[in-house]
Amino acid sequence: MKILIADDHKILRDGLRAILEKDPTMTIVAEASDGHEAVALCRKLKPSVVVMDITMPGLNGIDATRQIAAEMPQVKVVGLSMNSDRRYVLAMLAAGASGYLLKNAASDELQRAIHTVVANQKYVSPLVADAVIDAAIREALPPATPADDVLSGREREVLQSLAEGRTSKEIAAKLGVAVSTVETHRRQIMDKLSLRSIAELTKYAIRAGLTSLDP
Repeated sequence: MKILIADDHKILRDGLRAILEKDPTMTIVAEASDGHEAVALCRKLKPSVVVMDITMPGLNGIDATRQIAAEMPQVKVVGLSMNSDRRYVLAMLAAGASGYLLKNAASDELQRAIHTVVANQKYVSPLVADAVIDAAIREALPPATPADDVLSGREREVLQSLAEGRTSKEIAAKLGVAVSTVETHRRQIMDKLSLRSIAELTKYAIRAGLTSLDP
């Protein structure tokens, strides 16, 4: 199996590589430090599985998974996060991931999850499943990420960049568009979500799982 590791922290990528290389059936073909790089490497290398961090700069793991699932449905994605919040779990699975684990999972669980998704089955860490079930019991589940229903993929990307503190000029340069286009996206996002400030946009992006306050 060809494995791609996507995480913005090198020390975590190194740790994941060390764990997975213990399995003789797995070969690490590449590492990505953000969502854009993960999508590009998937297009080039067509790995069997992507081990995908949820919160990465530029393009988060949820939206990167959505792009991979749409373009390369044969590539399986296992989400990896410190967060068991149901919004992250459901958003990742809704985006097309086949599995979801916590980063503190035992190494044999990660290997088991990869073998499971390659066999066209779903794998959700028991700790994550318990959290989602408990939340469902306490209250009716809201949509995983409300932004999915009202924002386009480009608007979600702009929203994430705004929430991460980038200026319109920086976002325009990253996306290869005019600053005026970014400003138009920003106004449309605020209108669609009925928000009136960058602070409100940031809070919304965090609640929707597009970004986090984690360093």
